[in-house]
Order: sequence, then C-alpha cells, then structure tokens
Amino acid sequence: MTTTRTGSPTPAATGRRSPRPDRAAWGFLAPFLAVFLFTFVAPIGYAVYQSLLTVERHGPMGLGEPTLGFAGLDNYTLALQQTSFIESFGRVFLFGLVQIPVMLFLAVTLALLLEHVSGRWAGVLRATYFLPYGVPGVIATILWGFLYVPGVSPISDLLGGAAPDFLAYDNVLWSLANIVIWEFTGYNMLIVVAQLRSIPQELYEAATIDGAGPWQTALRIKLPLIRPALVLTCVFSIIGTMQLFAEPLIIKLQAPAVTGDYTPNLSAYNDGFANANVYLAATKSVILAVVACALSFAFLSLVTRKQRSER
Repeated sequence: MTTTRTGSPTPAATGRRSPRPDRAAWGFLAPFLAVFLFTFVAPIGYAVYQSLLTVERHGPMGLGEPTLGFAGLDNYTLALQQTSFIESFGRVFLFGLVQIPVMLFLAVTLALLLEHVSGRWAGVLRATYFLPYGVPGVIATILWGFLYVPGVSPISDLLGGAAPDFLAYDNVLWSLANIVIWEFTGYNMLIVVAQLRSIPQELYEAATIDGAGPWQTALRIKLPLIRPALVLTCVFSIIGTMQLFAEPLIIKLQAPAVTGDYTPNLSAYNDGFANANVYLAATKSVILAVVACALSFAFLSLVTRKQRSER
C-alpha cells in the first residue's frame, strides 16, 4: 500500500528560490554592512549616547573633580530653550523655501536647454555648468566673499552707489543662498540630464508626429517623466539646507550679522569646539538629524500621496 504526501511543494521541487537570502548572499553583503554599521549606525548611536550625558562637578563651589553623569533629557530641554538655536531653524527654513525652488528651476532649465544643443557643445556646456560643484565650499565662499566686500568687489564698482551691502543683516542670508545655488545647480542639472536620457526616443517621435512643438514636448513629456529626478534632488537639497555650515562659517569673518548660532549646524559646532560642551553639541546634532529626517519623509509622503491621487 502506497501513501501520498500532501502539502505545499518545496522551493527546490518547484524550481523557485526561497525569498530568504542564502549564505552566499550574506557573504556578499557583509563588507557593505560592516562599513555601513561602522561609518553610519555607530556614529549616530554614539551621538545619541553622548546627548544623554553631562559633566557633574562636586566639592566646594564646584571646584572638585568633574565626573560624567547621566543627564536624561536635560540637554534636549536646554537646547530647545535656547532662543538662538530655535531661530537658526527658522532661518534655514526660510533659506530653503527660497533657495531650493530657484536652484531646481535653474537646474531643470539648463538640462532642457542642453537637450537642444549639438553633442560636442552639450558636453562642453555640461562640464562648464558642473565645474562650480568641483570647487570646495570653503573656496567658493572665499571667492564670493571677495565679490561681496564693498570697495573691493567689482560688482560694487559696476553698480556704483546703487550697489547694496551684500553682507548686511538683511542681505547676508540671500548672499549665502547665491553661493549655494552657484555651487549645486550644475550637480542637480546632471541628475536631471541623466533622467532625460532615459526617456525613450519613441515618445519624442510620437509627439512630433502628433504636431507637438518644443514647449508642448517639454511640458507634457519631459517634465512629468523627470519627476523622480526632481524628487531625488529636492530631498538632497532639503538635507543639504539643514546641514548648511561651511558657507556661513567662512563668511562670518566678513559679515558681523552671521553669529555663532546662525545655523543649527554652526550652533552645534560652536558648542562642541568653542564652548567645550560636546554633550550639548551632540544633543543639537541629534535634534538636527531628526528634523532633517522628518522634513525629508514629510516631503516624500506628500509626493507619494499626490502621485496616488493622480492615478
């Protein structure tokens, strides 16, 4: 008498692989995971750990031997009670609301214009527009700082008495925005160009047969299909805006309006290196990371919800 076994067939019997990674896959992933844990996860965990510590002083008038103690959320309370630190977030929010749309508009415009340039000149122009990204932020700020200083700037000489004070309190934020736009427009342009290159040529041919002109092709085909690239560049720009540091740090030497708490990153830097309070600096770094992640996820959620509603 023979018996039959019932049940679902094994992956080997059906010829399908199990969705669980095998040992070989983990072996290939191990180097990346080790680097990722060492360079990304471990520093974040250490920063969170430091944000929960504080220096405790004992003895008469606090002159005894300092010890390291657990602060709980006291550092977070202290950081959020600093008006200058909270104002720095409002400053970079305003900075991003103006700088990011202008930069992405210029990047998309340049990318679309390069589509209509011959192959040889397109390569030259792409390299020219991308060149400012290769200039370190410190060097770029020094160069633009020279162009901003009254009496030295050739811009001031050309405008004469109509030249504004680029480093004044009301203008220095937009002077910094100009530097960042100059640095990163070419980088974002290349991302958009790469997305444009992935569009099938058949779509352009069909649009030409239907009588679509350059403007209609750009609005109806190119712009909708480069949306993933625009989302990516916008997320990168949001994170970069929250991490604004090198430009205000350098321009601070020429502009008294830029204080040590001008941006959240600069505030954490001064606490750690100027005030020797690494635990408060770690706390501000954690708060900055949380805010940057929240803004990025909020933007991605908004874009995803909008795409679902359009379907």
